[in-house]
Amino acid sequence: MLSENLKNRYSRQIRFPAIGEAGQAKLDRSTAVIIGCGALGGNTAGLLVRAGVGRVKIVDRDFVEYHNLPRQVLFDEEDVRAGLPKAMAARRHLGRINSGVTVEGIAADANPTNVEDFCSGADVILDGTDNPETRFLINDVALKHRIPWVYGGALAAAGMTMTVVPGKTACLRCAFPHPAAATTTCETAGIVGTAPALVGALQATEAIKLLVGGEAADGLLSVDVWTGSFRRVKVEPRSDCPACHGRYEFLERKFDIRTTLLCRQSRSVQVVSSRVGPVDLGELEQRLSRQGDVQRSELMLRFRTQDREMVIFPDGRAIVNNTVDEAEARELYKRFILPA
Repeated sequence: MLSENLKNRYSRQIRFPAIGEAGQAKLDRSTAVIIGCGALGGNTAGLLVRAGVGRVKIVDRDFVEYHNLPRQVLFDEEDVRAGLPKAMAARRHLGRINSGVTVEGIAADANPTNVEDFCSGADVILDGTDNPETRFLINDVALKHRIPWVYGGALAAAGMTMTVVPGKTACLRCAFPHPAAATTTCETAGIVGTAPALVGALQATEAIKLLVGGEAADGLLSVDVWTGSFRRVKVEPRSDCPACHGRYEFLERKFDIRTTLLCRQSRSVQVVSSRVGPVDLGELEQRLSRQGDVQRSELMLRFRTQDREMVIFPDGRAIVNNTVDEAEARELYKRFILPA
């Protein structure tokens, strides 16, 4: 049962017959996990928190930058000046929107070593990422643990979304058997802020429908905010889909050191190693202070050597700024972070 305070707060939503008081009570008991908190993830997170989803967990690997602000609605200039990770800034802003919702921010890269832990206990997973490989990883986790999830993507003025209900609908690999190499990105093609806003609203609506017991929309929906066009394509389950048949190829991928180019203003490379677990930032500060300039906070450690800056997180992940050379980033990581 809902308290009188909650009935008053969500009164307009409760009056919508497809939700009602029973549906609002289900939202209050639900957990949503959002992987990625940029333009898509920020929009979906804000809408779900305002809708009264009881627990919202946000996972994101990046920082807030000025070029994010035209389309990433959870952040402001103070977040940029403070150098905050997006997950932490999102938690702070969302807590001000709705103090009755538990918001957890995790500044981390979702990869095969940790994504199952991040999604543990989720009633729905939402895609706020910007790369195909992570989406296929989410697809594997969702199917393995029978968790509904909502795919979303936006680029230029266009976007797509698709709801996956394990055992009932086609999955992402049924629609796209293999992740395509990104030939265009928001850096090359640009992006209109209303595209992720619309797709994020559609994703949030699908998540709410799933959480209150409604029927998921069928198929892949494509939209173009510039032309005002919508197109839905039915996606049939594929008999040869590995994920639908219990072969979770992306979740089972092993790696030693993995590098990823980040779509950031400063051009950066993220480095993750499966051999590095949680690190003691205090001990690392002492060790690295003999080799360069170090600044440490509760959330991260910044290390400058020559003309490169490394940002190291407590989970052992690092972002190497001012380079797009993945080999160089890997060597810097091995030299300064990787245990002998």
